[in-house]
Formats: sequence, structure tokens, C-alpha cells
Amino acid sequence: MKHNETVSVTFMLLGVTFCVCLILANILATKQIEFGFLNLTTGVLVFPISYVVNDCITEVWGYQRAKLIIWTGFVMNFMFVLLAYLADLIPGAPYWQNAEGFHALFGLAPRVALASFAAFLVGSFLNAYVMSRMKLRHKGRHFSARAIASTVVGELADSLVFFPIALGGIVPTQNLGLMVVSQVVVKTLYEVLCLPLTIRAVHWLKTHEQMDAYDTEVRYSPF
Repeated sequence: MKHNETVSVTFMLLGVTFCVCLILANILATKQIEFGFLNLTTGVLVFPISYVVNDCITEVWGYQRAKLIIWTGFVMNFMFVLLAYLADLIPGAPYWQNAEGFHALFGLAPRVALASFAAFLVGSFLNAYVMSRMKLRHKGRHFSARAIASTVVGELADSLVFFPIALGGIVPTQNLGLMVVSQVVVKTLYEVLCLPLTIRAVHWLKTHEQMDAYDTEVRYSPF
């Protein structure tokens, strides 16, 4: 692995994709859907992509660069939520008739915002940690197993943090449990379906970037 402070265009584009997915997930999560017996939000369309990007960055550049992207995503997401919340508080013009729709889309409750931020940090860092540690243990082999296992751990942690904080006391406990399971199952299946593309992307990135990080001397602190 090359140790330097520069980042490539490819790394930058993956970072941008990561941040955009997080912001889109906040917007799309305002729409609730049912898929059979599963209770989901349309955020499920885009949020798993951030885990695929997390996997690619951790696999190719290592945990430290994944940490940089996670914190960058957190700051960008926080900025979006804060500015959207302030925009929602500003009174609209008398002729503007879309206040209710704007509030439904951007008026994220502080409790939900806190749950989203906490869940994102816990889930993303656990995803990167599992990916990195398993790579060391298996000496770079079994990428598919690493990608799936890290997603299961990250998504489970994300859901276990988000739903109790955001909806505890509002949604019955049984339904909360179903929502946690639904999110983990669907997002993991999403990862499995994307796996052939992820494998090809990782192979191309390693060749293009001449990088293949092994975190042998890394402190796994999120800070």
C-alpha cells in the first residue's frame, strides 16, 4: 500500500457518490412502502449503495480512508439536514401554497435526525471494521463473504440504533422488530444482487489505483 496524503479522482468520485447516497436516503425515507409483509421506506433503493462504496474503499484503500469518507459523509449529511430544517422554519411567501409538502419532505424531526446520525456512524464504522479485520484474517481471500458479513453487521447495527431512537414509544415493539428485520434482509439481498458488479469494481479499482490495503498497523478508533 502506498502511504501518501493525496487522493485520486476515482477515490473522490466514490466519496461524492457516498455523500449523495446519504442525502438521498434522507429524502426518500419520507415515503413508506409495503413489500409483501415487509415494511420499508424508499430509502432502501439508495442507502445500500453507500455500503457497497464503503466496502470498495475499505478493500482498496483501507480503514483510514474509509474513516475519512464516513466522517465526510456525516458532515455533508448534517449540513443538508440543518439547512433543510432552517429552510423549513422560514415562513413562505403569501402566494406559495406548498408549505405542507415542503415540511413533509424536509422538516426532519430532531429525534429522527439524531437517530439517523447515530445509526449511520455506528453502522458505517462497523461495516468498515468487519471488512478490514476479515481481510486480514483471510489474507485477502473470500471478498464475497467479507462484503456480505460486513453488510449484515453494519445494517443490523444501523437498524438496531435507528428504530428504537426514532420510533420507540410510537411504534409497538413487535412492529419495530419487524422493521429491523425487514431492513436488514432487504438491504443484505440488495448487496448480494450487486455483488457481481462490486467484485468487478474492486478488481478494476485495485488495478487502476495500484492499491490493495492491508490494515496491519491501524488503530480501529472512529476518531
